Amino acid sequence: MRCPTLLSLGGLIAAALPIAAMAAPTFDAPFTSGMMLQRDRTIPLHGTAHAGDTVTIGIRGAAITARADAQGHWSADLPAMKPGAALSITARDSEGTASLEDVLVGDVWLCSGQSNMEFTLRHATNSDGEVAGATNPQIRLYNVPHVSSPTPLAQPAQPFAWTRATPATAADFSAACFIMGRDLQAHQGIPIGLISAAWGGSFIEDWISGPALGTIPRYRGQLDLLSLYARDHHAGEVEWGRQLTAWLGKRLSPAPAPWAPVPAMTHWEEWGVSGLADFDGIVYYRAHVTLTAAQAVKAKGARLVMAAIDDMDVARVNGTVVGADQGWNKKRDYALPGGLLHAGDNVIDMTVIDTSGGGGIWGEAPYVALGDGTRIAWSGTAYQRGATIAQTGQPDAQPWVGGSGRTSLFNGMIAPLGNLPLAGFAWYQGEANSDQSEMYTKLMPLLAKDWRARFGAQPFIMVQLANFRALTSHPVDDPWGRFRDAQRRIADADPMMGLASATDIGQVGDIHPTNKQDVGHRLALEARRLALGEKITGRGPSVVDVRAQTDAIHVRFSGGPLSVMAAGVAIGFELCDADAHCRFVEGRAAGDSVILPADPAARTVRYLWQASPLINLYGPAMLPASGFEMPIPR
Repeated sequence: MRCPTLLSLGGLIAAALPIAAMAAPTFDAPFTSGMMLQRDRTIPLHGTAHAGDTVTIGIRGAAITARADAQGHWSADLPAMKPGAALSITARDSEGTASLEDVLVGDVWLCSGQSNMEFTLRHATNSDGEVAGATNPQIRLYNVPHVSSPTPLAQPAQPFAWTRATPATAADFSAACFIMGRDLQAHQGIPIGLISAAWGGSFIEDWISGPALGTIPRYRGQLDLLSLYARDHHAGEVEWGRQLTAWLGKRLSPAPAPWAPVPAMTHWEEWGVSGLADFDGIVYYRAHVTLTAAQAVKAKGARLVMAAIDDMDVARVNGTVVGADQGWNKKRDYALPGGLLHAGDNVIDMTVIDTSGGGGIWGEAPYVALGDGTRIAWSGTAYQRGATIAQTGQPDAQPWVGGSGRTSLFNGMIAPLGNLPLAGFAWYQGEANSDQSEMYTKLMPLLAKDWRARFGAQPFIMVQLANFRALTSHPVDDPWGRFRDAQRRIADADPMMGLASATDIGQVGDIHPTNKQDVGHRLALEARRLALGEKITGRGPSVVDVRAQTDAIHVRFSGGPLSVMAAGVAIGFELCDADAHCRFVEGRAAGDSVILPADPAARTVRYLWQASPLINLYGPAMLPASGFEMPIPR
């Protein structure tokens, strides 16, 4: 065994000492200067100091003492405080003093979700005016950087701090979150703290803690795989590849059918092939690498290399699986076992799975690298289209990959916040889970329960998904309609769950609508209703019941009276028979109800069941009624 150098030996000694053994007191994240503390709540303050030292915390003329444990950790509870002037907090031990300056007390909100919550103020509608007018010293911002982790982090993986709201800091902050906070600060007249922890394309499962997600049996195997990866990255990757290959089963290889030449190493949506223009599913690639006898001798240590594959793949060479991986822009570099390549024709088979968006092998031309570095390009690359994702269902992603993983974003972005007291939560997520509406009715309440217990706040406000994708002239059973109905049912079942609809303010051609002003305003209305207890209408009308009468079908809503905009009839209602054949019908608003025509064959009423519905039914606060599907009692 080689002896460590002096430098590495010093590093080993330092690593063995308690974290605070060589420094004055420090404050843990998220306690930084310029921060916001939640009013009317005891604040658990913590940090590091010399092991065994007494730490004296000074705040507003009072002193609180704590003792650092054997690892150098200390904690102390700050008393509940009312909003007021900026204050400083000091921590003093035998070695020195640390301080937090310009600390405010007010309401603190955690904003989270995927890309529409991450969408920044600089890209929102009227961004020039929004950013220029963002200066407000009573609003403090905390932008959590992207970090995923297989295990919960006690501290952030990257240093970051609270900042005052200025054009420079607000420009790259969540637009919906900032506008919500700005509305609340103007209305309440007290300081507002905003924490943005969002990740584009993320699944809700990645934001739930491991213990909470493990209460659903479906995820226990994935959490076991995550634990294996945390202990041994390579073992975890190998096991995931084995599981993906098993999931493919007979679909690992295509059915006998003609192959077509691959037009280019780009996403298959760019090939101009009609059947692949918006295809999510499996596409098979087959290519050849021809080696001379001399090259075959140099094949020891050979590797199969591809610039990127979107999203998942299983690679085989001469019938042997050599690797599997995930990541739309991640390089693939698979080691080939000795003796696998031979002189003459070698066949490469790639099974590529695209779960959404672009798909396929793209970037620099793939090749085989021999042991001496010689590159042999693929030849005769052809493809076949396989099953769709709708036919196969979603494969389990690598649970450690941020965004598509399981609990990794909770571990990397939520756990480092500790148990910081909050006023509530704003949540804009669901596009990634839009084909899992029934599972979402379990996952969303689970996430809310998980976070409420950690941060001690009850108000939880969801944004109901915006309208997106092409308009339709006939009834369709659209997953986005089902998903919005799931969101409605979740909110209706929880008195502290709010719903801020964006279904009438999206853009049919853009999943990232720029109108975040209305989203923020509606979030603020629900925050006032739930967190401040104001007697206001914070959400649009929601269906209560459906009753069939002799001459009509009555659909009753909460949150009336209802108003029909720009027409004499309410549009978007459907009546469906026992065979799920649906037809559009016109509705007439009457108080808190919509009257639909009688139909003895109708068994179900649907409303706003399209991805991009046209909406003209509103409540008195000019908030849109929520879509739904309900049976007609007979």
